[in-house]
Amino acid sequence: MPLDPSFVGRTYPPTAPYQVGREKIREFATAVGATDPAHHDPDAARALGHPDVVAPPTFPVVVTMAASQQIIEDPALGMDYSRVVHGDQRFAYARPVVAGDELVCVNTIEDINHRGGHDFLTTRTDVRTPAGEPVVTVWSKLVVRGEA
Repeated sequence: MPLDPSFVGRTYPPTAPYQVGREKIREFATAVGATDPAHHDPDAARALGHPDVVAPPTFPVVVTMAASQQIIEDPALGMDYSRVVHGDQRFAYARPVVAGDELVCVNTIEDINHRGGHDFLTTRTDVRTPAGEPVVTVWSKLVVRGEA
């Protein structure tokens, strides 16, 4: 069943705040091979003007993947997640993510189109502090493979 194109423009409610932990940043940095001391050592991060360790550029995926469950689990959209492959990801930063941040995500479906028997879903997740300060915007493209 194709994705419902009437969902383009739909925005989901804000998520509960996610507390960014120092150890979570360190673990993520180690997992992706990010060796810059600012990702691991608070003193190195402070020397660069940050209040605590700085997350690697792709760290917001930790927060946005959890937030995307709002879209993935929306039965009216019609997504069969067992058929999904990741198509693309991009980030536009207002400022770095650092340990101690609280982040709230707001998901919007930006585009749904159908090509070659597959559905392409583009989402935008605006990541902000609970006070509304922009931190990063994350776009993700999911491809829902056709059944044929």
